[in-house]
Amino acid sequence: MTQLAKRTSRKVLAVASGGGHWEQLMLLRPVLGLYDVRYATTDADIAHQRGIANVDTLPDCNQNKPFRSLLCGFVAAWIVLKHRPNIVLSTGAAPGFFCLMAGRLIGARTLWIDSVANGEQLSMCGKLSRRFAHQCLTQWPELADDERVKYRGAVL
Repeated sequence: MTQLAKRTSRKVLAVASGGGHWEQLMLLRPVLGLYDVRYATTDADIAHQRGIANVDTLPDCNQNKPFRSLLCGFVAAWIVLKHRPNIVLSTGAAPGFFCLMAGRLIGARTLWIDSVANGEQLSMCGKLSRRFAHQCLTQWPELADDERVKYRGAVL
């Protein structure tokens, strides 16, 4: 099997909330195109605007909406179980974290890339992800601790 065939046979679930999180995920699209990628976001219209048809929709949520977060957790688990990705990647926020957790439970490799907007400290989900994700990346060198949170450059 060729290297390209190995890559394209890996299923990736790429997840981001709308806005800046989605824009950062879209900057990774050329690399993600090497894989069998499925997208999930809180607003399917933003995916369709980019010509992405293979998208699942998650409820938007945050720490101030516990019932909405619970619903999002269930939907995230359903999406992960439905697609059975080998890799779950998220640029944030809470819906991405829930997909990352569900992916971890089914044995997928997980990658969290904290938003470039979080220059002073990791986001709340970034702090949680550093404990649960296989890899947790920051886009700010001063936030990397080289143990759980690594800096490999900025997406932007």
